[in-house]
Amino acid sequence: MKGFVKVLFKVIVVILVVALPLGTLLFFMSKDTKDPVVNYETTNLYITETGKAYVSAHRSGGGQFPENTLMAFENCINSEDFNTDIFEFDLHITKDGELILLHDGTLDRTTDSEETFGVSKAKPSDYTYDEIRKLNFGENFTDNNGNKPYSGLRGKDIPENLKAVKLETVLDYLRENGDFRYIIEIKDGGKLGEKSADKLYAILKEKQMLEKAIIGTFHVNVSKYMDKNYPDMLRSCSLTEGLAFYFCAFFGIDRDADAFNFKALQIPAKAFVLNCSTTRIVNYAHKYDIAVQYWTINKEEEIKRLNEIGADAIITDYPARAYAVINTDSGEWV
Repeated sequence: MKGFVKVLFKVIVVILVVALPLGTLLFFMSKDTKDPVVNYETTNLYITETGKAYVSAHRSGGGQFPENTLMAFENCINSEDFNTDIFEFDLHITKDGELILLHDGTLDRTTDSEETFGVSKAKPSDYTYDEIRKLNFGENFTDNNGNKPYSGLRGKDIPENLKAVKLETVLDYLRENGDFRYIIEIKDGGKLGEKSADKLYAILKEKQMLEKAIIGTFHVNVSKYMDKNYPDMLRSCSLTEGLAFYFCAFFGIDRDADAFNFKALQIPAKAFVLNCSTTRIVNYAHKYDIAVQYWTINKEEEIKRLNEIGADAIITDYPARAYAVINTDSGEWV
């Protein structure tokens, strides 16, 4: 019995020796810092110069109108109540090599693909652009009143602005209506992701828009492929790069000026126990000419707080709400 007690005592001591420092570290990582905002001289076009965060329409403002559709873009462009600075949207590649706006890896959540194609979990890479154009991309959109105003539209009743849309069409439309910047995410991985990167680069270069777009992906192979083949294409950090950056910022580690091979941090306000929404993170990023863009921020109080700590962009499903909060003295949406 005494031997068991001694072993148990040693185990408890080891746990305390490990757990206490780790727990203390995690505690401080979860807390907000009160560091003042520091203004650095920067050249990054995505770092705001006004002291106000840019409003970025997530999935083209998918909380207000059907996501990643021309209808949603039109809502942002034509509204007299708010302005959008940056458009965020997602790309998948079709069977015939076209880049279309779509978030999910399948078509069923946002469209009537299961009814039209007769299969569940239909992938865009299995269908041509013309085939996907038969779908209603507003089928499952639910408005703030709980209604589905575009459900049931089929065939000729589907308006053009609720059909699948190509990247080129979106860029041409937006360029005709203002001077915007873009956050574009390549959703496919593997060879499809690399093929998407090829096509995306060609389109941006042909339209002389490389400097206006930050490219993101969660796929390491696609990030490496872009770095190798398209070093002039701006990109955001990968998951591992973002985590490494966080610890560098938290501990204030000095790095070489070109230590980070990305132009934007696209991060949540919090990730597990890590508090990513602090002036320490923002200041450290700006020191290295990196923009800080937070996603997906829909609550008014969080929009206000991130704007106050010097965030460069609020990526939100509700750009009207974000614009109002950022641009009113009270910081409240009225």
